[in-house]
Amino acid sequence: MDKKQAKYDRAYLSMATEWAKLSHCKRKQVGALIVKNKTIISDGYNGTPSGFTNSCEDENGETHWYVLHAEANAILKVAKSTQNAEGATLYITLSPCKECSKLIIQAGIKRVVYLSQYKDSSGIDFLNKFGIETVHFK
Repeated sequence: MDKKQAKYDRAYLSMATEWAKLSHCKRKQVGALIVKNKTIISDGYNGTPSGFTNSCEDENGETHWYVLHAEANAILKVAKSTQNAEGATLYITLSPCKECSKLIIQAGIKRVVYLSQYKDSSGIDFLNKFGIETVHFK
């Protein structure tokens, strides 16, 4: 990776980290940005769907099944706009799960840059299998 790209990757991941702080989830706060042609076209963080209470966890501290992941929120936001994510880069604070990896491929995202590894690496493995560039930025 060249120095200029690393500089941009670091900056966008820093912004995604700030965006994660908007999440109301207690267990994990995850932020995501979708960047295309050096322009942020979407953002997202993990949380409940619009119209739900902002509580992500139940009384036992387990995440509700209906909580949307940050990358899913960012992809859905693009879908509602005049933009598209074809050829874009997804910056995310936590690597995608296997369910979100399908959305990433379907959205046309070609590169995923993440800070922390999710407990299950099958999402990253799936993306790599389909030619999506993944970068674990440390």
